[in-house]
Amino acid sequence: HVSVRYSGGFAITSVTPLVSTGPDDVLLVPDGSEPPSGGNAALETPMHAAIYGTRPDVNAICRGHSTAAVAWGLRTTDLPLLHGLGGLAGRRVPVHPEVELIRTTDQGMAVAATLANDHALIIRANGCLAVGAGPLEALTRLYFLEERARVALEAPADLEPMDWGDRHDNPEAELHRAMAWIEVAFGSERSR
Repeated sequence: HVSVRYSGGFAITSVTPLVSTGPDDVLLVPDGSEPPSGGNAALETPMHAAIYGTRPDVNAICRGHSTAAVAWGLRTTDLPLLHGLGGLAGRRVPVHPEVELIRTTDQGMAVAATLANDHALIIRANGCLAVGAGPLEALTRLYFLEERARVALEAPADLEPMDWGDRHDNPEAELHRAMAWIEVAFGSERSR
């Protein structure tokens, strides 16, 4: 599911598969209100609410269950950074240790605490999420989070740690190029 902050709250996709989501499948959650539950509401809406409540810099969240991120999420250790573009998911990608579905405000707050000021996280045995200033940035970070997990799973176990120096301290140029690539590679037919 995907959510986007708006003035006064956030909008989140419902349980309808994204490929067939229409305007009626987007739910509005006002700031300070109890996240909706049941019906067509995304089960993990409290997780989105908690992240928006603790991170004023976040304006969009993309949540997914990509293969390599799920596989890495069987562990409890941070996802290592082993290639340059993997840094688009952030300098650090923690694994949230809880395997329960994130259905309550308290569970959502625990995920927000694990995310802290990072750009992405993996939820143990339950997929991943990435945040951004907008939906395209969050999606780009999520895409390269999956690539980072795939590289980590395929890399030799005895690989020496790398010193990235300050390469990932200011990734704006690389992020903008990657976002442009995502738009071209996965944009709508009208944008191609």
